[in-house]
Amino acid sequence: MTIPPLSDAQRELARHAATEARRRRAEVKRALRAGEQTLAEVLTLAEEDDVIAQIKVVDIVKCVPRVGDVRAGQVMERLEIAPNRRLRGLGRHQAAGLLAEFEARTSRSGRTGS
Repeated sequence: MTIPPLSDAQRELARHAATEARRRRAEVKRALRAGEQTLAEVLTLAEEDDVIAQIKVVDIVKCVPRVGDVRAGQVMERLEIAPNRRLRGLGRHQAAGLLAEFEARTSRSGRTGS
């Protein structure tokens, strides 16, 4: 199946839409990293927003404060989430596992994020 040729105007619209989608995904990741949004809020947002639902789970996990590549990989492996899984593809139990994992970390550290 080949992609039909697009006019210059159609290409410009597609470029604009792709740029806007990248900006929205970056803003969600930035807000999670800064503590302005919680993981639960991001998962809820992904249920209703197709652009956000396309973010890879591992990228979102790495945006959680104090989580890097190694810890993200360990959590993904423990919860049996494939490295290429996107938020849209998370199962109910996997999402609950992610939330439980990071709620437990927050309460263990005794920090409120301030």
